[in-house]
Amino acid sequence: MLTNLETRSLAGLAFLYATRMLGLFMVLPVLGLYASDYSGGSTITVGICLGIYGLTQGMLQIPFGLASDRFGRKQLIVLGMVLFAIGSVIAALSESIYGVIIGRALQGSGAVASVIMALLSDLTREENRTRAMAAVGGSIGLSFALAMVLGPLVASHWGMPAIFWLTGLLSGLGMLVLLLVIPNPAVNNTGHDVIPLPAMLSRVLCDVDLRRLNLGIFVLHFAQMATWVSIPLLLEQKMNFARESHWYLYLFTMLGGFVLMVPFIWWGETRRKMKPVFVSAIGVLVLAEAIMLGADEHLGVMVVGLLVFFMAFNLLEASLPSLVSKMSPAGIKGTAMGVYSTSQFLGAFGGGVVGGLVAHTFGLPSVFWVALVAAVIWLVAAASMQAPRYLRSLTLKHEGSDMIQVTDLLGVVAGVEDVVHIPSHKVTYIKVDDENLDSAHLERVIGRPFL
Repeated sequence: MLTNLETRSLAGLAFLYATRMLGLFMVLPVLGLYASDYSGGSTITVGICLGIYGLTQGMLQIPFGLASDRFGRKQLIVLGMVLFAIGSVIAALSESIYGVIIGRALQGSGAVASVIMALLSDLTREENRTRAMAAVGGSIGLSFALAMVLGPLVASHWGMPAIFWLTGLLSGLGMLVLLLVIPNPAVNNTGHDVIPLPAMLSRVLCDVDLRRLNLGIFVLHFAQMATWVSIPLLLEQKMNFARESHWYLYLFTMLGGFVLMVPFIWWGETRRKMKPVFVSAIGVLVLAEAIMLGADEHLGVMVVGLLVFFMAFNLLEASLPSLVSKMSPAGIKGTAMGVYSTSQFLGAFGGGVVGGLVAHTFGLPSVFWVALVAAVIWLVAAASMQAPRYLRSLTLKHEGSDMIQVTDLLGVVAGVEDVVHIPSHKVTYIKVDDENLDSAHLERVIGRPFL
């Protein structure tokens, strides 16, 4: 049960996270349509503009998280929101697409996602932390859905600059919520479920299954960004679908995709069948890109393609973080999630740039070929991944020099699957398989009972 302080912290940080992602996503369905209003506007520069925030996010995500341990969570979040607000103002005032690109890059440089999660970790008890983080993470999907509706509505009534003014206003409101609503943590929780640990990067990067998942989130956001270089323009130019009406098409297809996705997530998690659900969802993404590729001038076919795309996107976006959490080494989920987030944002950058270049050189429908090929590569890579195991994590905090050695546990105590030492923090993380765990033996080795 959440305390009042935890509830207030969760609500405030979820709002902060959601409004920031809303600002990044709102241009997605409209920038291509209004690019002619800017000097230098073309499919190439639109692609760069859509994806550039991913480059700065990808480069700064881990440094921001590490810096928050030294300088404080709120200070780094304020810095990130100030950068986001400055970028919004620059983009709003720009008459050139290159000014908008600079503004979007600055928006992305406020890479505070991991810091927000770390602050949430500081303000919640361990037994509530996973649920609280899932709630904040779920705000990404809500932000994306809201952005796909609000973007076309705002732009059609007040123009593209209004979107950037709105995002700047939301950034300022977010800072007020941070400073006035969210309490100050008594102490930083430096648990590595949240903040990356540089010493563990090599272990995460060498893990084959995590590399497959990092490839997956890269491809998913590559395909998303590349696809949206073309879709708004195809709807208006080839299918004569008025831009003022785009919002309700996106709303219908997103809601439909969400409804279609829910039973598969439920079945995969409750029956422990996440691998077949996950691999099938990648196949659905391939199918969606193929349908949109073949739509030509047929609006009905494009609607079906969008419905299938949103089903696949929602399913994969929801299942990938869960799989990373299950497959990451014991106790260093923060490092695994840092690499995962970096891959996600770099995928968005790559999709925007490549999508813009391909659309400019070979025509708008060719973008679907690029996304389709990328999804097929992912499908082949994912087919051979290990099914996720349902393991429990234990944390042992040590006093003095009573560190447990890896050789005391791995291969010795039945059911112990992974052990990670963090000597600098006097902590050992253990992953256990409860079905095979020899609890009595483990308690004898560690010299204490565990829950």
